[in-house]
Parts: sequence; structure tokens; C-alpha cells
Amino acid sequence: MKIAKPPAKARHTKRPLAPSAAPGGAIARVISVGRLKIGAGQPLALIAGPCVIESEAHAMDMAIKLEKIASAAGVPLIFKASYDKANRSSLTSYRGPGLEAGLAVLRKIKERLGVPILTDIHEPSQAATAAEVCDVLQVPAFLSRQTDLLLAAGQTGCVVNLKKGQFLSPWEMGNAVGKVESTGNSRILLTERGVSFGYNNLVVDMRSFAIMAKSGYPVIFDVTHSVQLPGGHGSASGGQPEFIEPLARAGVAAGVDAIFLEVHDNPSQALSDGSNALPLDRLPALLAKLAPLSKLVRSWSAS
Repeated sequence: MKIAKPPAKARHTKRPLAPSAAPGGAIARVISVGRLKIGAGQPLALIAGPCVIESEAHAMDMAIKLEKIASAAGVPLIFKASYDKANRSSLTSYRGPGLEAGLAVLRKIKERLGVPILTDIHEPSQAATAAEVCDVLQVPAFLSRQTDLLLAAGQTGCVVNLKKGQFLSPWEMGNAVGKVESTGNSRILLTERGVSFGYNNLVVDMRSFAIMAKSGYPVIFDVTHSVQLPGGHGSASGGQPEFIEPLARAGVAAGVDAIFLEVHDNPSQALSDGSNALPLDRLPALLAKLAPLSKLVRSWSAS
């Protein structure tokens, strides 16, 4: 799929949004994920959880608390956690329990709470196994051009969340979309997570949301990875969590379909990405601001 690069002379052209069409005229798809739907005309969704499964007890506790918070806010939840963080900065960093043990934990969470599950895959051989448990297979940003991985994810028939590489323009994501679509799978989500801006820094180009929306697929904003400082601590990444709320508000105001947040009950003790995680106790107040803002913005699209 080709996502058109906006010509310089058209940067300020206003494109009216309709409930059945994405900016630029593409049909806006609604993607079913378990019992919820993401996309045009649907409420803002939340993808949230710890970066990695630290233990079965911790993952279950986080899922229970997140489901309660999201339900109280009226925001549908997809629980996320990784069984293996294969791209940690240091060889000695904690990676997770592994494929088999990690999926067993995610299966228990899904069976107990009934929430959809998202996890990331790093090798084509993991796709089919992960798809037996998870509702969404996520392709990490670093791997967003890996053809064999994208094809394997698409061939499962699962929803595929394509994270935009930190080195890619938003219109280049059309190539990744085309790879998944070639398998006959059009259950695709696109996620913005910041673009490299010099060493150890990321910025978010708010135009990215409207550009990727031209694909017709729902667009997600990974806020907590966008405030990451990759490799900023030398052997680990740093982060600027104080910017989570303003960026989240900006993304919702720009019309994203879902917010992606890594959340932890004790970020300073998290085994991965604690420096850019949202403290769990701050989530209710953030959702209380994002949910009505999204409702207002989506009412403009429907008018």
C-alpha cells in the first residue's frame, strides 16, 4: 500500500473528515480486537500494561488493576506485556520469562479477565505460537521492515500492530502495510512511537497521525515510548515521563484511535523501561482527561 507523502504546497490544506472515510479518501476500517473495536466511530481505546512480564503474580495484579481503572473510565482495554524483550540495550538486562512461560501467563490473564491480549514477536517462528493466545501480534519498531516477520504475523490472521520505526517517515509505513496485506490479512493497526532526533532522543511529529490515517487503518499513539531516551543511560534507556500527559493530550486531540501506555505500579523498580513508564496511580486522572477530549474530537469528525 502506498501512503502519499504530503506535497509542500499542500501542507496546510484542510481535509474534512467523515465517519466512513479517512483523511485523503481511504475507507476508514474498524478493527475488531476480541470484544472491542478500534477505529472510526469507536471510543478511544487503551493498550496498557508493564513493558515485560516480571512474574505471573505481578502481571496478573497489573492486569486486574488496569481493567478496573479502564472500566471505571469507560475506556476499552487491551492488556499488553512482553514475554521476551529481545532488543534490550545491554546483554545483562532482564528480557522476560520466554515464549512458553510468558504465553502461559498471558493465557491465564485472558481467561480470568476476558480482556484482549497484545504481545510483540521478534522472529517469524514465534508468530503462530503467540497467535494461539494473543489477539494482537505487535511488530516492534526496530523490526518494522523485516519482511519475513511481517509476513508471518499476517499469515496468522491475528490483528497485527505495526509500530513505525524510529527511522521511518509516516508515509513509508505503506510498505509495511503492503507486506501484511499481501497475506490476505487486513486486520492492521499502525502505531506512532516517535522518530529519532539526534542521539538518544525522540520527537513526535503530530502530522504523522493524519498521514498514516490515510491508509484507512486505525492509528495508535505509543506515548510512553515516545518519551524514551534510547540508550540514554549507556547500558539502558532513559526517559522523560513528565511529558506523558501533554503528549497524550496532543495525540488524542489530533484524533488517534487508541493510546498505548506502559504502566507500572513501581516504575523505579521495573525490570524494563521503568524510566519512561506511567505510574499506575496516575492512570485514572489521565484517562479522566483523555476520554472526554477524544469524545469531543470524534464528534467533530462525525458532524
